[in-house]
Amino acid sequence: MKAILSFWYGLFKNNPTFRLALGLCPTLAVTTSLENAIGMGLASTFVLVCSNVLVSALGRFIPSAVHIPCYIVIIATFVTATDLLMQAFLPALSASLGIFIPLIVVNCIILGRAEAFACRNGVVDSLADGLGSGLGFTLALSLVASVREIVGAGTLTVWGDLAFKNLNPGPVTLAILPAGGFIALGLLLALINRIAEWNARRRGAPPPLPVNLDCRHCTMCPNGK
Repeated sequence: MKAILSFWYGLFKNNPTFRLALGLCPTLAVTTSLENAIGMGLASTFVLVCSNVLVSALGRFIPSAVHIPCYIVIIATFVTATDLLMQAFLPALSASLGIFIPLIVVNCIILGRAEAFACRNGVVDSLADGLGSGLGFTLALSLVASVREIVGAGTLTVWGDLAFKNLNPGPVTLAILPAGGFIALGLLLALINRIAEWNARRRGAPPPLPVNLDCRHCTMCPNGK
């Protein structure tokens, strides 16, 4: 049951991008096409799941004084493997994502889940948490990319040659420029918050308060600690 809740929280309730505002650098940088977003999201999910499982399995053997450096080494190992595999089997996607694949090492979502969850929970729960958070991140990237690509280019490139064209007769180039990333993300955040408010009012509950994003109130850590 806990594994299911961990997966659900990472996917929706505590979505890394839309609820916790984490991982915004790749969210804004690689979402010019849906293909890039899916590739980045799945690569991050693979690293997140593998690092969560290994941190959970080895957590009791890692001295508390050096746990952060050890987590970074674990994450960097899986990121390196992911980068090499993408260069070998998906060279076009690897070239398109560029430096943002190696930068998964410093993605705050991955280190945050290792520190806040994996080191304190079992392997199965940590796997579910990593999978939920990774797919939640992929979902967020895909939504932002879909909006930007349709509005900015009039296309939707799902993967390789699988693409939909002429979806927008009057594309707005601003959407696929850097400023467009901020605008699209802001509009989606506003829409998601409004939907949450509508759902709360329909149930007769007060509108949900904004998530406190400082470390003291971090929803990733038990009891904000």
